[in-house]
Amino acid sequence: MIKKKRKKSKRLYFTEIHEKAIIDYCNTEDRYLKSQLYINYIHPAFDEMVDKIVYTYKFTTLPNIDFLREECKAWLVTILDKYDPNRGSKAFSYFSVITKNWFIHKVKKAIKRSRTEIVIDNITIVEERLVTYNTYVSDRQHEEFFRHLLENVSAWLAEAEKPNDIKVLKAIKTLFEHSNDIEIFNKKAIYLYMREITNLNTKQIASSLSNLRLRYKEFKKDWENGEI
Repeated sequence: MIKKKRKKSKRLYFTEIHEKAIIDYCNTEDRYLKSQLYINYIHPAFDEMVDKIVYTYKFTTLPNIDFLREECKAWLVTILDKYDPNRGSKAFSYFSVITKNWFIHKVKKAIKRSRTEIVIDNITIVEERLVTYNTYVSDRQHEEFFRHLLENVSAWLAEAEKPNDIKVLKAIKTLFEHSNDIEIFNKKAIYLYMREITNLNTKQIASSLSNLRLRYKEFKKDWENGEI
């Protein structure tokens, strides 16, 4: 008697349980419950979803793909609250599409950058025949930039009126002042640190940061124009 081979069943990593976990996450303000839902259900599902999308659509050719993969996973945390099940889209479909689009955007940026770098490389080859590079100036500029930025953050804190903005600015200042003590310095880690320091949820932090980005852009523009 010939035994029929059983077809291997696919292991589902994004099930109705994970769908429900995301809905419950969006519908609660309980920080402990959010944390448990994310750690036990959402994070593992996002981890595998991002990895599968990267390999399925051949995004593995992107430079620094391991870093980009982790950056995308961290970014997904920041937009979790934006998912609305009432719009008729399943969480898996919603986050799959925006993850794929996120990587497509990175591909376009990489292509544009590579075209720019060809020109820069050609110039650099000529320059290297004439100049010996010294990192002292760039290191000093880097140090000065962040020193002035910290001073501006302190000034913004003094002017802030909204309680959440004050908490976020204090957290940013704390992270700046203790940057050497932070071992894992990526977006996910920063958001987790800020949530612990401020006692705010990700949506509240992201809302305050969106306002602060405008001030940072003005600061950076002034710095680059030599006005600081």
